[in-house]
Amino acid sequence: MKKITGPRVQSVPKRTDFKIVEEELPPLQDGQILAKAEFISVDPYLRAYNSSKTIPYDQFSFQVAEVIESKNPDYPVGSRVVSQEGWRDYVDLSPNTKPDESALGLGTVYKLPDMQGLPISLGVGAVGMPGATAYFGLLELCNPAKGETLVVSGAAGAVGSLVGQIGKLRGLRVIGFAGSDDKVRWLKQELGFDHAYNYRTVNVSNALKEAAPNGVDCYFDNVGGELSSAVIAHMNPFGRVSVCGSISSYNEDPTQMPKATILQPALVFKQLKVEGFIVTRWLNRWPEAFKELIEWIKSGKMVAQEHVTDGFDNLYDAFVGMLAGENKGKAVVKV
Repeated sequence: MKKITGPRVQSVPKRTDFKIVEEELPPLQDGQILAKAEFISVDPYLRAYNSSKTIPYDQFSFQVAEVIESKNPDYPVGSRVVSQEGWRDYVDLSPNTKPDESALGLGTVYKLPDMQGLPISLGVGAVGMPGATAYFGLLELCNPAKGETLVVSGAAGAVGSLVGQIGKLRGLRVIGFAGSDDKVRWLKQELGFDHAYNYRTVNVSNALKEAAPNGVDCYFDNVGGELSSAVIAHMNPFGRVSVCGSISSYNEDPTQMPKATILQPALVFKQLKVEGFIVTRWLNRWPEAFKELIEWIKSGKMVAQEHVTDGFDNLYDAFVGMLAGENKGKAVVKV
């Protein structure tokens, strides 16, 4: 079995920060299964959490795997599972063991949903943790109403691209910010965003005055930083902000974090609701999201774009490329 151990770094991760380790797995115990990874996810949150781990640690993330040996009748050979066991090609799992109660939910194991003919790789994407993140983060925290205006930062990523499409399906006016002109075209032409902007080349405040002259009601924040300060300043009274991440700061030195315009005046005088979240709070409800997401994708109402990298040994390249914004939609590695 091959696995990759993760680093603790304070800037852009380097290849030498990661190590490929080979080890033998012990014989299965009653209730356990052995599974072979087929698709492994790379996500921004992996970078955000590495500082909290004790080195060396096994690099966690979600993967779709096929059961090749089983001592658990609920998980027969040939069935597929989704787990949080990360960057490894084979994994022994104990599906009946309760996952830990940390935000990461390490130890999470569940059967791959019935994909109804859709690619199984979506089990770590639109019909996996990122899909649940978009679904619950928008609908539960922003509680949007038809006709309202939604802004999404990191709009071309795995989560943001789904958030915007869910917004359109719920009758919202959707504005996205992304990091390249190509992504902007994709958001508008293929995903149906009403407006999209390259945050690197526009004045965000002026763009919002153009695209949302009546203000912003909901903001799904993947990025943080000055972009988010500008969006929040443009929000309507009683607006709602769902804070999913702050990818703009993940590669920064934690002792010298970037500064952004103060938010408190807007929060107070506009009486805004701002709430951060970890999607595992709704773990027992993920099937509810998966059912609707599968229906939307199958019917053509939602695009589940993937950026696939081939090869276990290319996990590092896929990860760093994702952090650099090379992907449109979900970055995933085919093992």
